[in-house]
Amino acid sequence: MISAGFMTRMINLLAGIALLVGVSIEVLTGNHYTYSEWYLWLQFFVCIIFIFDFASALAVRDAKGRYYMLNLLFLIISIPYLNILAWLDLPLSRGVAIVVASLPLLRSFVAMGVVVQWFISGKANRLFSAYVFTVVCFTYLAALMFYDYELGVNSKLHSFGDALWWSWMGVTTVGAAIFPVTGIGKVLAVMLPALGMMFFPIFTIYVTNMYDIKRTNKEQ
Repeated sequence: MISAGFMTRMINLLAGIALLVGVSIEVLTGNHYTYSEWYLWLQFFVCIIFIFDFASALAVRDAKGRYYMLNLLFLIISIPYLNILAWLDLPLSRGVAIVVASLPLLRSFVAMGVVVQWFISGKANRLFSAYVFTVVCFTYLAALMFYDYELGVNSKLHSFGDALWWSWMGVTTVGAAIFPVTGIGKVLAVMLPALGMMFFPIFTIYVTNMYDIKRTNKEQ
């Protein structure tokens, strides 16, 4: 029988995926100056789902203080700030708006953490799958942000394919012949190699362990 907790995690997962797909469409097809009305409503409803999840977490009576503080952080990044500012008719620059809109997107990645939990709850090869899933998600998000900020001001960036290539070259610490010119682009250019240096040793250890296990099995 499916538990209520499982259903809640699945709803959060679907909401997170919907927001990621929505922001991808918005960045790739939008005007890069204002957000579309349909995207604002999508973000609003996804945030409502995340806030409801926070309220449900508060109903857990045996939760400790640290548990509440962690969920409070989830609440803070689940508030639809972009919608509130739009309703108050407060103008925002595109750069500031992207930062504000990225907060619920971070909550979406937390929601998609259920996929990582599923990966790591099984055999060792699932841990590797969780690693790949995490790297792919963050690299893709970095490519979206780089494309949105740099398009039109970076003479070397012509398409999302260029941004995606730049992002993967960054996370592999190889580097690309596309140099960021915006502040956000420069921050991403520092963060991606740092992410790669943290994650690729995990890949190396995994491959080495798998090789040792297979060699041990053959010797036995």
